[in-house]
Amino acid sequence: MPIFARIMFGLVDWAARKGLTDSTAPPARETAKQRARRTGVRGETYAYWYLRRQGYVMVARNFTYRGMKGEIDLVGYDGATIAFVEVKTRTTAGGAFGSPEEAVTYEKQEHLSRMARQFLREYRVGGASFRFDVLAIEAPPGQRPVVRLHKGAFAA
Repeated sequence: MPIFARIMFGLVDWAARKGLTDSTAPPARETAKQRARRTGVRGETYAYWYLRRQGYVMVARNFTYRGMKGEIDLVGYDGATIAFVEVKTRTTAGGAFGSPEEAVTYEKQEHLSRMARQFLREYRVGGASFRFDVLAIEAPPGQRPVVRLHKGAFAA
């Protein structure tokens, strides 16, 4: 395990010791959508360093393709396998929105499959083995994030 990834994750994990949301009051004009986006970015950063610590070699973040809606959060190699990682962050544990894993619906899986095929074509790695992982983060305010990594969460 690379020492740099271990140190960086240690710093990110220490910063997230009281959750991934701001401990200060949010700006008055900030909307719920902006808060959710900020939490999502923090969750993706946390996930990036978590996966690096697990030995993943990351090759892309927030992969998008012109003409296609959405993005793939993280793309990296886990050994010789390309892993397309969907990161879902929740700040409420088992709240009204359900678990983070439940947010990866069949439609979302289909969309991620299309984006992954485009990634493989664009970077000419069509013969490589690949899988779809879901990294779920539950980070209630005031608590350390709980991370669950589901390797091979669904098939293309």
